[in-house]
Amino acid sequence: MSGPPDTPILELRNVTIALPSGGDRSTAVRNVSFSVGRGEIVCLVGESGSGKSVIAQGVMGLLPKSLPVTAGQILLQGEDITHAPLSRLRALRATRMAMIFQEPMTALNPVMTCGDQIDEVLRQHTSLSPAERRAKVLAIVREVLLPDPERMVASYPHQLSGGQRQRIVIAMALVLDPVLLIADEPTTALDVTTQAQILKLVLDLQQRHGAGVLFITHDFGVVAEVAHRVAVLQLGDLVELGSKEAVLKRPQHAYTRMLMAAVPTLHLKQRALDANAPVVLRVTGLDKTYQDKRWFGPQRNVHAAQGVSFEIRRGQTLGIVGESGSGKSTVARCIVRLVDPTGGEVMLGGDRPGETAEDIALMSAARLRPLRRRVQIVFQDPYRSLNPRRNVAEALIEGPVNYGLGRAEALARARGLLALVRMDESAMARYPHQFSGGQRQRICIARALMMEPELLVADEAVSALDVSVQAQVLQLFEEIRSRLNLAMLFITHDLRVASQVCDQLAVMSQGRVVEYGPAQQVFGDPQHAYTRALFAAAPGRNFDFGEGGPQGSGKGPLPPSRGAEVNSGAAQR
Repeated sequence: MSGPPDTPILELRNVTIALPSGGDRSTAVRNVSFSVGRGEIVCLVGESGSGKSVIAQGVMGLLPKSLPVTAGQILLQGEDITHAPLSRLRALRATRMAMIFQEPMTALNPVMTCGDQIDEVLRQHTSLSPAERRAKVLAIVREVLLPDPERMVASYPHQLSGGQRQRIVIAMALVLDPVLLIADEPTTALDVTTQAQILKLVLDLQQRHGAGVLFITHDFGVVAEVAHRVAVLQLGDLVELGSKEAVLKRPQHAYTRMLMAAVPTLHLKQRALDANAPVVLRVTGLDKTYQDKRWFGPQRNVHAAQGVSFEIRRGQTLGIVGESGSGKSTVARCIVRLVDPTGGEVMLGGDRPGETAEDIALMSAARLRPLRRRVQIVFQDPYRSLNPRRNVAEALIEGPVNYGLGRAEALARARGLLALVRMDESAMARYPHQFSGGQRQRICIARALMMEPELLVADEAVSALDVSVQAQVLQLFEEIRSRLNLAMLFITHDLRVASQVCDQLAVMSQGRVVEYGPAQQVFGDPQHAYTRALFAAAPGRNFDFGEGGPQGSGKGPLPPSRGAEVNSGAAQR
C-alpha cells in the first residue's frame, strides 16, 4: 500500500509516547510532528534522553510495552502503523522500512556469518532461490563498497573492523530497497575517516535508491554533511524544525544554539606553556607485537606499536590521535601496564628533587605494584568501567584503601573529589545505573584522581558522550590538569576534541607516530598526508555555520587541506 506521489514517506502527527511512572517526566516524546519526503534526509538532533531513539523504535514497532504510543499517528506512505499488529510490522520491516543501529557489533549475530545474516532477510521476505539470493547478497555487499565480497560474506562479525561491520548492517537494511531508512547514530562509534566514508556511502545509496532517511545524531558537524531538514528535540519536545540552512545559520531556539556551541572545532585553544616543566613520562622506542596463533598455517605477528617515542611534562597534555587500529589504545595500555610492551622504555617520574626515573616497561608485577598509583586511566565507556554492584563510595575508596589509606580519610578524599568533578555528595550512596553517561564519566575521573596520580591517561574518554556533555567533560579535564598540575595523555580519534585540550600532539598510523610536535604547529601546518586526511575528514569542516555555531567559536587558523584526498562525503546540499 502506498499513497499518492506527493505523500510523505514518513509522517508523525502529534505523537506522544509515555514513560513508566516514577521517572523524571511522564512522556518520552510529546506532541511531536514532522515528515520525511522521498529522497529527503531529515536529521533528528538532541541529547541522550531527548527521545530521538524512542521515535525511531516507535516507527519500527520496536518499543517495549512499557513505552506505549498514547496519542497521535505514525504514517508510512499514508498507512497508519501506529498500532499495527506484529504480523503487519514484520511484513513492513526490511521491505518498506529498515533501520541502521548505532553499534554494529551488537546489531549483528556473532554466531552467524555476515552473508547468512543478509541472506536471512531475503529468506524471510522473498521467494528467491538460493542461487538468486546468493547473487543478491554479493551484489549488495559490492554496493556498500566492501572489499573481497566472497571473503566478507563468509566472515563472522568479530573478524571485521567497525567500519566494515557497519557496512554489513547497511547492506542488510538496503537489500530489499525500503522506501524509509532510519539511521540511529550510525557513525558515533567510528573514527573520523571511517565516519566520513560511511556518511558518503549513506548519501550515495540514498540518492541511488531514492529512499527517505531519518538520520539520528547529536553532532551538528554530521548534520551539516547530510541533512536537508533538521528537527531538534529537547526532553521529548520538538523545539525547532526547518531547513539545514535555516537551523544551522539562524537557529531560533536557545537549546539549538547551545548544542551547536558545544560542538568542538578545529580552532586550537592556545595557552602559555612552561618549556622548563619537568618531564613526568618519557617513552622511547616502544614496541608491542601481538602473536596471532592459529591451529593451521603459520603464526602471524601483528605490530600494534612500533618505535613510539614522546614525552609529557608536568601540567601539560599530550594528545595521541589516529584512526581505529592505529595503535593509540595499545600505547596507552602499555604505559598503564595493562598489557606488557614487547620492547622500548617507559620512564616514569624523576620530576621531583632526589627522585630517579624508573623504567616500568618490562618491570615485574611485584616491583610495579607500588608504582601503579602514580599512573591512572579513564576508559572510553563509563557504563562498563564501574562495578554495578558497588555504590559510588565503595568504587572511589577501593584503590586508596588497598594502598593503606584509612577508610575515614579515603571517604573524606572522595567527598572532596566529587565536589571537584561537580557531583553532589549524595551520589556516594547511589549505584552506577542511577546516573547518566556524563555523570558516570565524572565518577570515573574522580576514581582515577583518588590515587593522586602524577599522570592521568584518558583513553577516548569523551567519544561515547553527547556533544554538550562532551564539552563539559573536556572543560573538567582542563580544570583538573590546571588545578592539580597533572601530566595528561589524551587518546582520541577526533582532532576537534584534541584541539580543545592538547598542548602537544602525536599522530599515529599503523602503529607508528607519523607526526609529533606542539599542537599549534601540527594544527597550523600539518606535514604528513595522513594528518591532513584526518583534518579533511572532520564532519562539517567546510560548512559555513551561522553566528554561535561551532565554526564561529574559538580562535586561530584552520590548517590547510593541501589537497589531501579522503572520502569525506562533504556533499553540500
